[in-house]
Amino acid sequence: MAGNLRAAQKESTRRLFLTTALRLFTEKGYAATTIDDIVEAAGTARVTFYAHFPSRSDLMRSLVEELNSFRFDPADAPGERSHRRSLITVIAEGDAEALAGWLRMIASRWDAIGPYLKAAHDAAIVDSELGTAVNVWLEEGRADVVEGLGLAGRFDEPVRRVRADLVMTLLDHVARNWTDARWESDRETALQVLIESWVSLLGVPPGPARD
Repeated sequence: MAGNLRAAQKESTRRLFLTTALRLFTEKGYAATTIDDIVEAAGTARVTFYAHFPSRSDLMRSLVEELNSFRFDPADAPGERSHRRSLITVIAEGDAEALAGWLRMIASRWDAIGPYLKAAHDAAIVDSELGTAVNVWLEEGRADVVEGLGLAGRFDEPVRRVRADLVMTLLDHVARNWTDARWESDRETALQVLIESWVSLLGVPPGPARD
């Protein structure tokens, strides 16, 4: 019982550091946020921080792992297909409405993943090793787009890879920046343009015209 309580307290403190750091990374930027800033905001001590994370980079790596874990995998519910497999399927089937549905599912996560993405990309500028970790979800997404296009027999292999890179870069950019209102548009407008771009780049026949 005591061991379980200690483990729960340790995990609670670890979560406190992660959530506090994510907030500070989003507000101040990764480079400008020190361990002392995190410790002070969390109301703890440096020795407590080092008991959980050897460095700021290691803490950021844990945040990146969280980002990679819920970006595409695992599925939202037991027995449900993974998001990655669903992406391959909708691209292979060439159904514009299904593709739009997949993108809308991802967009429903923008509020949750936006801070992670911004912090991760900021950290990648400072730490090249973090950059490799940040790119995991993008690389997986690109591979799945290429596979879906291959199953559908659309485009030659080199063209598939270019189109996969473009659509995933667009998705990443919009997910990170739509809340900044840099386009002076609302969420639905940004999402609709993203959907139209994916449909066009992936050679999917467009669905029925919107009113």
